Amino acid sequence: MPTYSYRCTVCENAFDIQQSFSDASLTVCPACGGGLRKIFSAVGVTFNGSGFYRTDSRSSSGSSSSGSGSSSSGSKPAAKSSSSGSTSASSSS
Repeated sequence: MPTYSYRCTVCENAFDIQQSFSDASLTVCPACGGGLRKIFSAVGVTFNGSGFYRTDSRSSSGSSSSGSGSSSSGSKPAAKSSSSGSTSASSSS
């Protein structure tokens, strides 16, 4: 269950409480009966596994770029060969 933080607008009482997603938000301060506001803060998130760090993507993309460059170069001569074949056919005709 998630933990939510609340602060009273009257007495500044702050507290945390665990509530399920289906529970309604608290609106009344248990200490003074004043109005409550939810406090939103940054959440710590950890991404585990490959591909989440700059060094992971650089090493992979660096290798991929070289591979892609080779593939692109390999594709270009094939295209030129096709063009040359078309040109040869054109000049033969």
